[in-house]
Amino acid sequence: MTMTFKSEMLRAYFIAGTQDIKDDKRTLPEVVERALKAGVTAFQYREKGMGSLQSRQARVEMAHKLRKLCANFQVPFIIDDDVALAVETDADGIHVGQKDERVTKVIQQVNGTMFVGLSCDTKSQIEAANVTDGISYIGSGPVYPTGSKADADPVIGVNGLKQLVAVSQLPVVAIGGITETNISELPATGVKGAAVISMIAQSDDIERTVKRMRAVFS
Repeated sequence: MTMTFKSEMLRAYFIAGTQDIKDDKRTLPEVVERALKAGVTAFQYREKGMGSLQSRQARVEMAHKLRKLCANFQVPFIIDDDVALAVETDADGIHVGQKDERVTKVIQQVNGTMFVGLSCDTKSQIEAANVTDGISYIGSGPVYPTGSKADADPVIGVNGLKQLVAVSQLPVVAIGGITETNISELPATGVKGAAVISMIAQSDDIERTVKRMRAVFS
């Protein structure tokens, strides 16, 4: 049974794949488990780019492992841009970008079995999302410069984010270059939370980092 989407899930949203764990002493499941114990409110498995798992079998095995961890902590498990993998692992949600498969097609494919998130970084993209049935939330950014994504879009800044939130009829989660310092600027924009990769994946104290995220959006 997959979880129903609630906007509180966006509060402390962790995104990671094998490529984001730069410390040889830690594995992705270990980092995810620590983040779950610390209180993240959602986890998205995003296996992309240099250093990511290349074989389909390895990705499937990893996804199943992470799915189980999330279920143990009753935290939604979201797959990035892979409908087949999301269906196979009985994911709670799937997230798609503007450059990925068309969101309307994804909504049809999952047919209400999981919630759908969409990346939007322009006013016209948000307006299109507003009139598309089946989207649960919007991911907007990059708010700040980011090193996690090689194909990142131009930085929108805090003001740009605020403008997008004002247009959106759906809850928005901020993404891109968010740190423990600049995260305090985000609640004023009206976003429901922050989605982060390296802020948690490369944190020297995951418990402190997640606590900080939750406190900012309490």
